[in-house]
Amino acid sequence: MRIDTLSPAQGATTKAKRLGRGIGSGLGKTSGKGHKGQWARSGGGVRPGFEGGQMPIARRIPKRGFNHAGKQYVIVNLSALAELPEGTVVDYGFVMENNLAKAVKNNCGLKVLGSGELKTALTVKAAKFSESAKAAIEAAKGTAEIL
Repeated sequence: MRIDTLSPAQGATTKAKRLGRGIGSGLGKTSGKGHKGQWARSGGGVRPGFEGGQMPIARRIPKRGFNHAGKQYVIVNLSALAELPEGTVVDYGFVMENNLAKAVKNNCGLKVLGSGELKTALTVKAAKFSESAKAAIEAAKGTAEIL
């Protein structure tokens, strides 16, 4: 194979339209633009979605949904912490390293919820605790520290 023998793949290139080159070309006279009007002019046409000044459909239809941009916490339940050995210090970094909870956008830290049972004494450091989670951690002789 030599560089002078290389050519594009079949159908990869097309010849340019030669506009305004006589009636026999099929693209003579008005060059495929029809007669007069906005679309026949140089630089003519309108942006996508423009409806001639009529209120566009995107603005006629009401908005739907809700974009919650407020605080979001990484949530972990006591059931996820139940298998941990006694004396473990659980904080945001520990939870994320061990895949105990899913990451969220705009996160404001860790929130511990009380679903499940806890029988080992753990030190849990979080931004928020539910009342049942705090009670369960303290009942298991652990500590719940609010950061």
